Amino acid sequence: MEKFFKLKENNTTVKTEVLAGITTFFAMAYIIFVNPTYLEGAGMDFTAVMVATCLSAAVGTLLTAFIANVPFAQAPGMGLNAFFTYTIVLGKGYTWQQGLGIVLISGVLFLLITISPLRSKIIESIPTCLKNAISAGIGLFIAFIGLLNAGIVQCFGPEGGSYTDMGNIISGTALLALIGLLVTGILIAHKVKAAIFIGILITTVIGIPMGITTIPDSFTMSGIGNLSLTAFKLDIPGTMSMGFLVLFTQVISFAIVDMFDTVGTLLGTAGNAGMLDKDGNLPGGDKALIADAVGTIFGALMGTSTVTTFVESSTGIQEGGRTGLASVVTGLLFLLAILLAPVAGIIPSAATAPALIIVGVYMIHNAVQVNWSDFEEALPCFLTIAMMPFAYSISDGIGFGFISYAVIKAARGKYKEVPVLIYLLSALFILMYALP
Repeated sequence: MEKFFKLKENNTTVKTEVLAGITTFFAMAYIIFVNPTYLEGAGMDFTAVMVATCLSAAVGTLLTAFIANVPFAQAPGMGLNAFFTYTIVLGKGYTWQQGLGIVLISGVLFLLITISPLRSKIIESIPTCLKNAISAGIGLFIAFIGLLNAGIVQCFGPEGGSYTDMGNIISGTALLALIGLLVTGILIAHKVKAAIFIGILITTVIGIPMGITTIPDSFTMSGIGNLSLTAFKLDIPGTMSMGFLVLFTQVISFAIVDMFDTVGTLLGTAGNAGMLDKDGNLPGGDKALIADAVGTIFGALMGTSTVTTFVESSTGIQEGGRTGLASVVTGLLFLLAILLAPVAGIIPSAATAPALIIVGVYMIHNAVQVNWSDFEEALPCFLTIAMMPFAYSISDGIGFGFISYAVIKAARGKYKEVPVLIYLLSALFILMYALP
């Protein structure tokens, strides 16, 4: 184990990695139930998607562990599942089988990029200021997810638009999350080991008398047999009949979002934890991208939307996770969740939300590395940070950052300071936004 995962070299221990893996799993276990809820709206079987979610998360995470030896976990991505259901299926009228075909093709495209020299050039071309902004933006993004999951902040959709507002914080889930936030904050202030993990457990216990943490009457196996209702049900011929332009834009959309969500998560989270090398790159990051692409392909075959690297991995990394051993633990827990899904369901969102908010606190400090007195950097970095939570998308934050950086530098006559790939990627983002 020491030889394979290089624990001493990464200044970690088996105990630390196990705790980190468990923490990451609890922080993202909500996807086991949330993802099927989204895809059920596209006409897919809830239980089948739940099994596909657990299985694809386990396979993708274990691939990350053994191929890349980094402490990141995968699962079907939030936002991407909404795009699948509400844009591809309900919005454009395609079947979910055709939608899975789009996901598969986008995964293959992503894989081709990751195994080519283009992959490393893309990561290396990102300016340092934008790497710092990406990290800070992800911090706000995951904190926002925590606030929403807890009900501390709520989204409303009246006629004419939507907005966020304060939720009911004096009772229920929001109150429990605030209690958990204070408990975890106090533990961290006292420098307690595994404070985030302990905070999740304490908050879960406090939620029992509040009626928020529910203990199931029995722990029964989930309907594994239902997987046959979605596995290998892709309609590739139907997908190919969409027409080149339509298919191209949808595939590119999925591929770009998946790639930059993953790149942003890897660089931002690893940078915050001091895991980047002197050139600002993550050792093993290229292999993590390959694992992510394979995870997307496998997920599509099993019957779920795009699988991507989860920002919630930052909770485990904050607990000290530094190697793939943490990912092995997380992956095995997802496999176990296939059999005992109610166990994962015991941990309420109110217990994991404080962990996300606190990680946001840790990650926002990267904003101080930005030269805010230089507006050529300040505006692109601000847009990168702001658009992630406001647009609810890591890739949109990266897109706005790239485009504004390239345009401002070029307008100032400093176009040579912008890597060619940033221009090309900005053009792709513009194309993605412009085409329906």
